Amino acid sequence: MTNLLEMRDICRRVNDSFALDGVSLTVGEGEVVGLVGANGAGKTTTIRAALGLLPLDSGELGLFGNAFGAHASSECQRDVRSRVGVVLDGCPFPRDHTVRQSAACVSAAYGSWDQARFGGLCAEYGLGLKTKVKDLSRGMGMKLQLAVAFSHEAELLILDEATAGLDPIARDEVLDQFRAFASEEGHGVLLSSHITTDLERIADRVVAIDGGRILFDVAREDITDTAGVARCAQAQLGEVLSCVVGARVIRREFACDVLVPNRFEFAEAFPDIPCDHASIDDYLHFFLKGETR
Repeated sequence: MTNLLEMRDICRRVNDSFALDGVSLTVGEGEVVGLVGANGAGKTTTIRAALGLLPLDSGELGLFGNAFGAHASSECQRDVRSRVGVVLDGCPFPRDHTVRQSAACVSAAYGSWDQARFGGLCAEYGLGLKTKVKDLSRGMGMKLQLAVAFSHEAELLILDEATAGLDPIARDEVLDQFRAFASEEGHGVLLSSHITTDLERIADRVVAIDGGRILFDVAREDITDTAGVARCAQAQLGEVLSCVVGARVIRREFACDVLVPNRFEFAEAFPDIPCDHASIDDYLHFFLKGETR
């Protein structure tokens, strides 16, 4: 599988209190990769680095098999960015521009721009071409960015909270579009999201970041299909930990929650201890707050 995006040991000091520290992340052909983390963990900074918007202190950035970054030539910048569809956390278009004018601002940057496709997506998303950006809700601003991203034959989508502000029906439809996009030959998606149920639906892998460092990079199915959260009494904890490799523990007043890598094996070994399936939220919570045993 060819990597469309490859970040290797990326380091970038942003200010005195925050830096990306050895971030490694890939998006392969056919993949939807979810990026999760708390506010301020480094998701948006990682996305900016992936887009070549930040000069790197060290590390390597590659897009479509070629070295890339903030210091790449203008020609390289134009070529690479024409192949990437981007949705940012906030709508970047001038507030006094209309939807049509917003598209005109960026269409010249894309040799493959399809105005008919843009108009069709605007109609599908309920975006009036004469509506001003300042009058768009957050969700409609996201739809405007999505319409642009889907209108220039992008091969890689890099999306920062792209489903934020969308109502449940619109979010389901957009998620289907992301999955369909990734299924096309040579395509892939990097999606940063606080809505982890979206990632449980469409992600192939989940990457978590905290404090500018990668916490885990795990196949989504290893989390939602295999991992579990066991609820055991404190008196049972020692026996559990002696048998389960890679467990993480959150201690509560009268009991303990244990993240186990395989809930089916755990159920066989401890049939009397309840063990629920794990969500991405559970998995992230244990990595942020749990003890490693």
